[in-house]
Amino acid sequence: MGIKPYILTCFIIFILGILGISLNRTNLIILLMSIELLLLAASLLFIVGASFYNIFFGQLFTITILTIAAAESAIGLAIIVTYFRIRGKISIKLLNTLKG
Repeated sequence: MGIKPYILTCFIIFILGILGISLNRTNLIILLMSIELLLLAASLLFIVGASFYNIFFGQLFTITILTIAAAESAIGLAIIVTYFRIRGKISIKLLNTLKG
């Protein structure tokens, strides 16, 4: 089996992430999940390339991407929960009130 089905899977996951970002205009949690899909597609593509070419650096990049994505998710969810406690809604339209 070649590398093409894996690259196609990465491409489909990446397109789903882009569609989630472009079609979602109201919910911050769905926006955060779509960004995580983009990072997952990139890390999966690094793993596929590293295993196909027998390179170790793809795995290192994937571990780095997943670590940064976990930190981003934790900080993003903490901000969203705090925002929900203050405002009572999780909406992108209400974020213009955060300008200082």
